[in-house]
Amino acid sequence: MSRVPEFCSKNGIQLNKGLGQNFLVDEAVLQKILETANIKDSDFVLEIGAGIGVLTSELVKRAGRIMAVEIDGKLVPLINKYVNTHELSSSESASGRANREAASPLVLRQAQESVEESNKLNIINANALEVDFPNEPYKIVANIPYHITSPLLRHAFLESEVYPKSMTLLIQHEVAEKICDEKSKGMLTILVGLFGKPTLIQKVPPEAFLPPPKVNSAILHIDCFDSPIATKEQIEKIFQLTKVAFGKKRKMLRNSIGEIDGGMEILEKAGIEATRRPQELSIEEWIKLANQ
Repeated sequence: MSRVPEFCSKNGIQLNKGLGQNFLVDEAVLQKILETANIKDSDFVLEIGAGIGVLTSELVKRAGRIMAVEIDGKLVPLINKYVNTHELSSSESASGRANREAASPLVLRQAQESVEESNKLNIINANALEVDFPNEPYKIVANIPYHITSPLLRHAFLESEVYPKSMTLLIQHEVAEKICDEKSKGMLTILVGLFGKPTLIQKVPPEAFLPPPKVNSAILHIDCFDSPIATKEQIEKIFQLTKVAFGKKRKMLRNSIGEIDGGMEILEKAGIEATRRPQELSIEEWIKLANQ
């Protein structure tokens, strides 16, 4: 996707490392994300970190409505510009315009008005972690900054009234592996497992981005359950216990949960051996602990 660096250059875009800005430039990876998300024209899609609109430009072709959230105010005006320019170039056939000259300002303005008037794309300049997620069925499809992965998952699952139907995320490969690790669970594994089934779809190399990050990425898909497998009260208790246990994750449960008031009794009633470590417990066992 040579159009991405070209667009950035033409518009004088300077990427903000503090915001974790890495634009996707690999067409195959982009198409894999879209294929995995399985977007239909009836879907409402929430995109986090729209950037200049690389993913957005494809979402508008497929989804019924898109809510694109971007924290960088300098990029927000460029999203519609990129989307409309991409729409214009995509609509041209290989044997189309002989000269392939740049579109006139009038044509671009008409294209932009067409997208805006359709009410299909709603761009919000805000921190996604402070935005109220939709209160109707929706899917999350996003290339997110690595540093917001954990807070984004918490916001979607623990702080929103309506959970997403699915999440298709481009995140750090190591984090995606941890989320999907059934043998050595962490707090993210437990959080995601309470709300859905995660699958690591594909590893993505650094050169798929502009600029290339220092680590590998991955496409992670979470097929969310219709409702979580634990009640709200159970989930709150689970995370009270996991906070204690994973605060001493290398120690046996008797030296973490066992040290809180009534902790050993909780372990005994749940049938959990006090010599085990927190990462060894299944999600079902955490629910048992929460029931005591």
